[in-house]
Amino acid sequence: MIGRELGKRYEVIERVGGGGMAIVYKAHDSLLNRKVAVKVLRQQYTNDDDFIRRFRREAQAAASLSHPNIVSIYDVGQDDDVYYIVMEYIEGSTLNDKIKEAAPLQIEEAVHIASQICDALDHAHQNEIIHRDIKPHNILIGKNGRIKVTDFGIARATASTDITQTGAVLGSVHYFSPEHAKGVSQGAKSDIYSLGIVLYQMLTGKLPFIGESPISVALKHLQEKVEEPRKVNPLIPQSVENIILKAVRKDPVERYMSAKEMYEDLESCLLPDRRVEAKALFEATEEHDDERTLIIPAVRHDQRFPDKKEGQSMGRQDSKRWDEVDEEKPSRAWIKPLIWIVFIVGILLAMWYGVMWLKDKLEVPDVTVPSVVGMTLDKAIAELNNEGLKVLEPEYELSDVVEKDVVISQDKEGVTAKEGTYINLVVSSGPEMSFMDDYVGLAWKEVQLALSAKYKEAGTIISKIEEKSDEAAGTVLSQDPAYEEEFNPKGTEIKITVSSGPGTIPMPDLTGLTLGPATVMLEKVGLVLAKDGIKKEKTYTPKDYIFKQFPYQPNEDVEPGSEITLFISDGLPEDAVEDLKSVTVKPTAPGESTKVKILVTDASGESVEWGITDITEEKSFTIRLVLSPKKNAVISVYTNDKPYDTHTVTYADAKNRQSPEIDANEEDAQLGDENDTPSPATDDTVIQGE
Repeated sequence: MIGRELGKRYEVIERVGGGGMAIVYKAHDSLLNRKVAVKVLRQQYTNDDDFIRRFRREAQAAASLSHPNIVSIYDVGQDDDVYYIVMEYIEGSTLNDKIKEAAPLQIEEAVHIASQICDALDHAHQNEIIHRDIKPHNILIGKNGRIKVTDFGIARATASTDITQTGAVLGSVHYFSPEHAKGVSQGAKSDIYSLGIVLYQMLTGKLPFIGESPISVALKHLQEKVEEPRKVNPLIPQSVENIILKAVRKDPVERYMSAKEMYEDLESCLLPDRRVEAKALFEATEEHDDERTLIIPAVRHDQRFPDKKEGQSMGRQDSKRWDEVDEEKPSRAWIKPLIWIVFIVGILLAMWYGVMWLKDKLEVPDVTVPSVVGMTLDKAIAELNNEGLKVLEPEYELSDVVEKDVVISQDKEGVTAKEGTYINLVVSSGPEMSFMDDYVGLAWKEVQLALSAKYKEAGTIISKIEEKSDEAAGTVLSQDPAYEEEFNPKGTEIKITVSSGPGTIPMPDLTGLTLGPATVMLEKVGLVLAKDGIKKEKTYTPKDYIFKQFPYQPNEDVEPGSEITLFISDGLPEDAVEDLKSVTVKPTAPGESTKVKILVTDASGESVEWGITDITEEKSFTIRLVLSPKKNAVISVYTNDKPYDTHTVTYADAKNRQSPEIDANEEDAQLGDENDTPSPATDDTVIQGE
């Protein structure tokens, strides 16, 4: 049966219990996405029409009841040869388990449990349903402490006329009533007797009648008196003992008239003035038993027929007393009973007229129960009170869909009820909340594993936020939600801020600078020039300029305080040749401003921008070149960003020319100031770089 889907809706998960004619499973309702209990008729009874009728009768009887202390029936069905009932699933334990673990129970707790059972029985009896099997095994205790009466498997409607007594004794022998043991018709007072036995067991930790066989226990219910509870547990108040003794009277007449009467007695029994009340006295049951054996005194002969001497002395008149009295004076014994009959009939008629008159005066109007599903609890109560209806203590239920304190469901929705009727509301207590643990100071990997394992099924989002800090990299700095903050784990984002260490900075580009400006820039960003961190090499780059940095290249991430090594040009290699090349450029049209850009490729670099300027007339520019045996020089000229001219200088040509060394003054004149504009009056003008 495990794993089977009944009615294409209820997937059976596991077995949770069983009874004489059915097995109870925990199942998942795929339509409403909730856990339910499914009671399945045992296979050996599926071909037994009597059991099937009884099974269906259970569903019909229980489905007509709607009370917070009675397990609700959701559905009834048949799947092939499987007959089943779908009912409310209660997470918790049975009263029988609680008695085994903790009996005798605390007085207040036992009375509270009995009151809830009594309230449930009162509702069932008002709907003409007798449970007939009240015992701790059929009393469920939810996690919220609410008592639920279940298993109406042998219940029947008291108004039914198509059910005959078969003489079969059903139910548990330790809890059933004397009339149950006799096999006679059982009424609401049978349930009261069974509840009295249950209360006795809760407070004493033992059953009043124990025998070697069910028959011997049944006979004790009929013949033996219940041992007074206070003799077993002296802590029981006298008021509570009186309730137990009255509930378990063998004569139903001496028990409570109704479950409501017993409920009212239980509600007040622990008041200070009642705890010390006098012990209850009951008339002997034998005086009311019409079937008891009577001892009739023997009639002596001299009482019925006087002896001859006495008859003679009494005379004729006295002797006629025995033989002639009926003939001389007709009996008037019928007069007194007739008077009583007339008197009683008159009283009954007067009571009947009084009841009818009172009924007319106290006629309670009918109202239609409005739907309050989706309303807040306060608004729902106000709406029902406006219609003259009352509300029982709401039953709270966890919900991820319905907001907190909003009504999820109700009973009697849309039906007609009397003013003053109690309506049961199921209210959302919101989603199941969780409290945040403290993860600050722990390692991120450890926290990530812990959060993933704890909230894996809840769909919680875990976000990592990195932040520079003096803490070691990977250390948790803060968390949201904070420690001990309550939150809904379903769909919530948990933000964990993690240290990324002291942080990094982009490595500046020091190439092309001299040592002085480079050192200032390193200090500015928090970097350190390494000991022996200046390396000089012969290169094709200008002398005293940095041509390489180590170990970090420009824009690479580097931690503050890192050591840097600089490579500085110590002049040209011996095989290098310097040469000067003159380039003449004309404007695109005479007098028209033309943008000139010159790119140089030689041993010192590829496509290096030599300079950019605007001209309005023809000009010449002298360009300094550095060549190596493996690298010729190429000068590319662009006007208005379009190719204008290209000049190539080979190493051999430059070597042959072997220009005299340019002195410093001449070089300064050729290069000029970086921000100067070339003079139009000079024929050989060097384009200044931007």
